[in-house]
Amino acid sequence: MVEQVTAILEGKINPLLGEHEGGAVVTKVEDGVVTIRMTGACSGCPSAQMDTEEIVKDTLMEELDWVKDVKLDTSVSDDLIEMAKKLMRGER
Repeated sequence: MVEQVTAILEGKINPLLGEHEGGAVVTKVEDGVVTIRMTGACSGCPSAQMDTEEIVKDTLMEELDWVKDVKLDTSVSDDLIEMAKKLMRGER
């Protein structure tokens, strides 16, 4: 199931999110509930919850009939930590 979700994220969702220098990764699949974490610029974006519901959830539920819900993992991503480190070092 994780592979199915990942394929849709990479093929359909991340190209859209990539236009804003972000993306999404699956962190867990359990009982038809997919948990995703936003990455890159999307990880700290105030619109992340809306994007999760309007883009990610709708697409996954349309493509995979077993998906009951999609939740947002709001833990700090490794991408965000790396971005913060670069900023602190004065890198871009």
